[in-house]
Amino acid sequence: MRVAELPTPALVVNGAAFDRNLATMAAARPGAALRPHVKAHKSTALAARQAALGHRTFTCATPREALGMAAAGLGEDLLVANEVLDPARLAALAGAVRAGARITVAVDSDATVDAAAAAGLVEVLVDVDIGLPRCGCAPGDAGRLADRARRAGLSVRGVMGYEGHLMMVLDRAEQRDRVAAAVEVLLAAHADVGGDVVSSGGTGTYDLHDRVTEVQAGSYALMDTHYGQLGLPFEAALRVVATVVSVRPRWAVCDAGLKTFGMDHGNPAMDDGFGSLRFCSDEHATFVPGPHPLRPGDRVLLRPAHVDPTIAYHERLWVADGPDLDATVVEAWPVDLRGW
Repeated sequence: MRVAELPTPALVVNGAAFDRNLATMAAARPGAALRPHVKAHKSTALAARQAALGHRTFTCATPREALGMAAAGLGEDLLVANEVLDPARLAALAGAVRAGARITVAVDSDATVDAAAAAGLVEVLVDVDIGLPRCGCAPGDAGRLADRARRAGLSVRGVMGYEGHLMMVLDRAEQRDRVAAAVEVLLAAHADVGGDVVSSGGTGTYDLHDRVTEVQAGSYALMDTHYGQLGLPFEAALRVVATVVSVRPRWAVCDAGLKTFGMDHGNPAMDDGFGSLRFCSDEHATFVPGPHPLRPGDRVLLRPAHVDPTIAYHERLWVADGPDLDATVVEAWPVDLRGW
């Protein structure tokens, strides 16, 4: 079918742009220098495309993601980069390890160290606060936590630290300096912790890391309008196709709203020629049409502002052979790692 014939709202991937994004990143950070973040797409089919270009290690946000990746044969080296305390979920991860997957979990406290050990996990990474007010231990406490983990029988692979507060610094020179300062904190903690892994970064800083062993970028594969502000060498490969359901003299309405898009980074954007978006409601987006008249039943294309939560609302990604409504749908990728 054509993109214009999909049931809406639907997520559509421009396959050629997606392939170029993966190739660009593989050239910049080949192999284990990139640990792609599964939370950005939650699809084992998409992850398999990344693995085919040499990225065999992956970052996961949830135990469900790690278990799904392992079940899909992509469990060569998985990092659950968020702290987990649920005994049942930790036990499931340990079971996957016993079945042959390699799963490392992040720890940033005595409680998370003890929970990982009690569940029978084998490997951990010490999560260090390098400026983002989220998870991560105080840098000066990293060595003590590593010692505690080793005494509990865990292998400590190294450290991770996410400078998420620096992803959208628009002045490139300022961003480079601030990332360097954050990495200094991480490297000081690593000196106390030991291990082979120093993990950091994201799509917004993927090319600013020459002193870490791996970068945890994810959004680069599909991109969104938020990261699009940075002028990175990645293309907007993801669209939402929606149906026009109502037309008035001064506005029109399509069937993609708050339950279609991640809205924390702002409204989605209309593709060129379709109009300009005014606001989103639960099931609708109200927009001012472009230069061409619209009728109920017509289709429009929108670009999400934040790709990660947008994809988590949907059950599949439709892959097309072009960027427009006339493109042919060639494949469907289940968003099979949704939920918790």
